[in-house]
Amino acid sequence: MAGHAGGTKGGSNSMDKSITLPPDEIFRNLENAKRFAIDIGGSLTKLAYYSTVQHKVAKVRSFDHSVKEAEGDPLYEISVQEEITARLHFIKFENAYIGTCLDFIKDHLVNTETKVIKATGGGAYKFKDLIEKKLKLKVDKEDEMTCLIKGCNFVLKNIPHEAFVYAKHADPEFRFQNTHPDIFPYLLINIGSGVSIVKVESEDKFERIGGSSIGGGTFWGLGALLTNTKRFDELLQLASRGQHSNVDMLVKDIYGGAYESLGLTGDLIASSFGKSATTDKQFSKEDMAKSLLHMISNDIGQLACLYARLHNLSRVYFGGFFIRGHPVTMHTITYSINFFTKGEVQALFLRHEGYLGAIGAFLKGAEEDNPNQYSWGENYAGSSGLMSVSPDINPMQRARSGTFDMLEMDRLERQLVNLPLLLDPSSYVPDTVDLTEDSHAREYWLYCFEDALDGVVKRAVASQPEMPEAVERAEKFRQKYRHKLQTLRQQPFAYGSLTVRSLLDTREHCLNEFNFPDPYSKIKQRENDMALKYYQRVVRGLDELSWEQRQFALVRGLLAGNVFDWGAKAVSDVLESDPGFGFEQAKQQLQERPWLVDAYNQWIERLKGEPHKCALFFVDNSGIDIILGVFPFVRELLIRSTQVVLASNSGPALNDVTNSELQILTERIAGMDPVIQSAVREDRLTLVQSGSSSPCLDLSRLDKVLATVVRERRTDLVVIEGMGRAIHTNYYAALSCESLKLAVIKNSWLAERLGGKIFSVVFKYEVPPKGLDQHRH
Repeated sequence: MAGHAGGTKGGSNSMDKSITLPPDEIFRNLENAKRFAIDIGGSLTKLAYYSTVQHKVAKVRSFDHSVKEAEGDPLYEISVQEEITARLHFIKFENAYIGTCLDFIKDHLVNTETKVIKATGGGAYKFKDLIEKKLKLKVDKEDEMTCLIKGCNFVLKNIPHEAFVYAKHADPEFRFQNTHPDIFPYLLINIGSGVSIVKVESEDKFERIGGSSIGGGTFWGLGALLTNTKRFDELLQLASRGQHSNVDMLVKDIYGGAYESLGLTGDLIASSFGKSATTDKQFSKEDMAKSLLHMISNDIGQLACLYARLHNLSRVYFGGFFIRGHPVTMHTITYSINFFTKGEVQALFLRHEGYLGAIGAFLKGAEEDNPNQYSWGENYAGSSGLMSVSPDINPMQRARSGTFDMLEMDRLERQLVNLPLLLDPSSYVPDTVDLTEDSHAREYWLYCFEDALDGVVKRAVASQPEMPEAVERAEKFRQKYRHKLQTLRQQPFAYGSLTVRSLLDTREHCLNEFNFPDPYSKIKQRENDMALKYYQRVVRGLDELSWEQRQFALVRGLLAGNVFDWGAKAVSDVLESDPGFGFEQAKQQLQERPWLVDAYNQWIERLKGEPHKCALFFVDNSGIDIILGVFPFVRELLIRSTQVVLASNSGPALNDVTNSELQILTERIAGMDPVIQSAVREDRLTLVQSGSSSPCLDLSRLDKVLATVVRERRTDLVVIEGMGRAIHTNYYAALSCESLKLAVIKNSWLAERLGGKIFSVVFKYEVPPKGLDQHRH
């Protein structure tokens, strides 16, 4: 890697001066670390360790209601508790720093249970003595290929936007692929010094089916002989400036144009380096490097295609130091695969390709914990993200990614699976707009999130009045999140496809990082309290209406409730300045029919038919939304003999209702409403957690328990409510059963883009394609 090799001449006890990141950001949480693994390649070291992270979580607990409550007592108590979760840390740095880094780890390592460090990669043997001496850990070597495959399976399963295709002249250059729910079988082409071609059929079954001695080492070695350039990165830079046709013999050099009867275009390389035998002139280093790069890439590309055809595999991933995110090599490999398969197979690359060996070695060492039984999620707050290594892009970022690069993965408490009702899980894309591709929308939303930052900081501080140091933590949160937004401005592809969801999730990760687990907890408590007082009045009013009037009033109530969203600046401004703004005022704000998207007539016709067996309802905000909007609607479904499953967030995000809060609210409503009470008692109304802590919704990563309940109840209606879950995500999601997607658009830019004004209504009722067996799951 370019930049800082040989920078460890100073005292080896202090971090090298050219390391630009503060140590507490690099080897984070070392004091709680256990289980180490290391992957040492020719020029880079990748270190992995497991740590336990202590952070604050907001818990809600119901009061004892046997005692008569005083008027004005809150509904439930909120306590902030410490919780311990598991995190995986992966750090990549140049081998020149290995001594410095080992010293740093030795000085900060507290946990003495760790006796062994798993090691893989060619350099593991070379540095074995140094590691054992400095860390007093026994080096236990693991098979390189096994580690590579284990790591590859892990990232493909746990990181939704792991794989991408590379298009040199496109904007953006990276196009992320949605990972197929079943990642097997695939072909992994590992281009290190040589080439290994591995067919992977399952978690533990893989086979090296071929390879070649002509690989990255060949490019490096021959390149060094031809150009006197010893550094790999410099060779690639030379190649990126070269013109291969000055050295290569093309079809048109032989035939004067295309060889049409064989289908060969004039620009095709007929003979690599062909001109050098017949021309006396000197060739430039750049042109020779480019010719060599094409020769080796085309050779590897053709081999890969032949093996993919032979084994009938369409997913072909490329990795190894020859690739390592270099645009020049990704482009030549992509071109070659495209040419030889006539576009039938895409060359796929991996965001975390450099970490695969370290991840695999770590997993081998952690088998007794069975890490594969859990789902893991990338923690955006602690990960560097993918940097463009194109030399002309952002030299500051280039220098930093050339020094240290990090990935953190958090263990999720529940296993995440697909919603069984997705029509085609392999083509499901949660997000409605890809901001990596839509630069106008990207500019707007990045501005929007930056503009909202002051409000978020203020809210975070206000949520912890008894903690004087909250101001300082909130300031650190501001700096971290602003830095993330700046990175995403420069490199929108840093964490996969950039979307409104990823911007929201990054913000939640950064808030959690600085111990603001639930900045809206007090607001939610107050609004839930308030809304409960009106519940009976709202239900009585609805019961007095005729059937048809009532159906419309229920939908209008659901929409009016959805206005109460603290995540929308237009609404939070009103709620802060006008405490009297309530349910009736929200109804007045709603767009009159016909709505922006209006399928109400089809919905009402459907209600005149057979009742649904079971409705799955993804709920949104606390307070008026859930209590006065959702519950009356749910009550009507229950009266119609439809079972209802309410899915709410597992953890807090904005003012969205969480599963633990919803348990308490349901208990209170059941105490006032016999319809809800008997439904709860007879298990016709069930509460489940979604497995998510996001204001948006990814239907391919839901709690396994929810998926089981959906199957068992033979769910035939899905209701998705709110801007985050039904507009920013899932607007185009195709389901195998009926669905209702409804939201009020509380952002004027988005409303205009969809052809409406602020407070426009989306009421989308969809029926699956005819002839589909709804219960094939």
